[in-house]
Amino acid sequence: MLLKINNLKYTINLKLVVFFLFTGLFTSYAQEIIEEEVVTTETLINTAPKDSVQAFKKLKVDAVAGVVGEYIVLNSDVDKEFLQLEASGVNTEDITRCQIFGKLLENKLYAHHAIQDSIIVSNAEVRQQVDYQLQQFLAQVNGDIDRLLKIYKKDSEESLREEMFKTNKDLMLSQRMQRKVINDIEITPEEVRQFFNKIPEDERPNFGTELKVAQIVIEPKVSKEDKQKVIDKLNEYKRDVEENGSSFRSKVILYGQDPGIKQSDYIYTLNRKKPRMVKEFRDVAFGLQEGEISEPFETDFGFHIVYCEKIRGQEHDISHVLLIPKVSSDAVKTARDRIKSVKEKIEAGAITFEEAAKEVSDEKETKFNGGKLINPETQDYNFELTRMDPELYAQIQDLKEGEISKVIPERDRTNKLKFKLLKVSDRTEDHKANYAKDFLKIKKLALNEKKIKAIEKWQAEKIEDTYIKISGEMESCEFSSNWLKK
Repeated sequence: MLLKINNLKYTINLKLVVFFLFTGLFTSYAQEIIEEEVVTTETLINTAPKDSVQAFKKLKVDAVAGVVGEYIVLNSDVDKEFLQLEASGVNTEDITRCQIFGKLLENKLYAHHAIQDSIIVSNAEVRQQVDYQLQQFLAQVNGDIDRLLKIYKKDSEESLREEMFKTNKDLMLSQRMQRKVINDIEITPEEVRQFFNKIPEDERPNFGTELKVAQIVIEPKVSKEDKQKVIDKLNEYKRDVEENGSSFRSKVILYGQDPGIKQSDYIYTLNRKKPRMVKEFRDVAFGLQEGEISEPFETDFGFHIVYCEKIRGQEHDISHVLLIPKVSSDAVKTARDRIKSVKEKIEAGAITFEEAAKEVSDEKETKFNGGKLINPETQDYNFELTRMDPELYAQIQDLKEGEISKVIPERDRTNKLKFKLLKVSDRTEDHKANYAKDFLKIKKLALNEKKIKAIEKWQAEKIEDTYIKISGEMESCEFSSNWLKK
């Protein structure tokens, strides 16, 4: 049973590695639709001008390795995937050409049936993804577009964008088809129990050292006067655009403090059906008409004014100016002194950590449950040391059971300064999987196995229903799926 689980995990890991490369990096594998007429190298030579014949003869025929529906996979595609894996630091010694080829076939199968199932990927969201990727690539080459074109062997930015568009369109179709297959899969406690009982006791997995982490957070407060200064500035920008015809884009470029908007060419595309940005921001953005600028409003990130540039059905192209109020040095000192005082009271026994969290912590997500952090992976309070966020691990690694950390200054996701105290409790050393104690982890393993079986069943059915042709050396591959239809 464990061997089967390990094999499944290996399959998943390989898929994840390739999937990550596909989504995080631009890969230039072929995405061509097969045309009715196939033009061979021989045809090119016979029909070309005489002075071009020698050039054609130098062409290396790139054989078709496989066909899935309307899509093809070339032998060179497999080579390119190996290069991408190696360039990303992946050890490919244990990965075969057949495994890579099989993964490419899977991607084509998903994309093909996504089209058959009328799964929609809008051109606008593909273009947005291409824009984002291109900005990432340019950042890696210091903005040198010529160098980037040379790397990807393209003559122009337009041709690079065109190929990136095709690649991303098919990948997004494939991803959505995969999600559709497994989205509604759930698992019952009885199925979890059966899954666990099937594993022989001596083959049950080990779980590493675990503990619970709690924290108290105190943030320096921005004064009303400083908030009003920011609101007044935003109102000034709004009036300048509306009354004097100034460019909103220039306000974003010159004064905006959102570090991510530049990568999107100063435009965000919001879709009503796909939440993006915090709720307060979305509510304002979707309430605007084309050409309208909002009143200043506040989110956890600061204060904004939003401009609606274009509305296309469910999609709104918007821009915004974000200003973050400054925290005074007096406010910083007050917050630091306050948390030091809390620490002293806890250590003196005047108040418990849990009571202090409820009474003084500024973190609303944790203050009412004693400051306990929720593990984002497992959705419970237990953290496994070897899988913990490195920054959090560094902060708690030397703490003993029940010990309170020193005051830790930190900046959160909105770049706001905060001070916190940490405490660890309920430490459990390495142990064999226990059904009652480790139920959520076991449930996750059982659910993953159920999803894998669903994918295998879906693939087996769709392979039978889809035109598939494997050619050349790939015919000798031993696939986990019945691509050869034997």
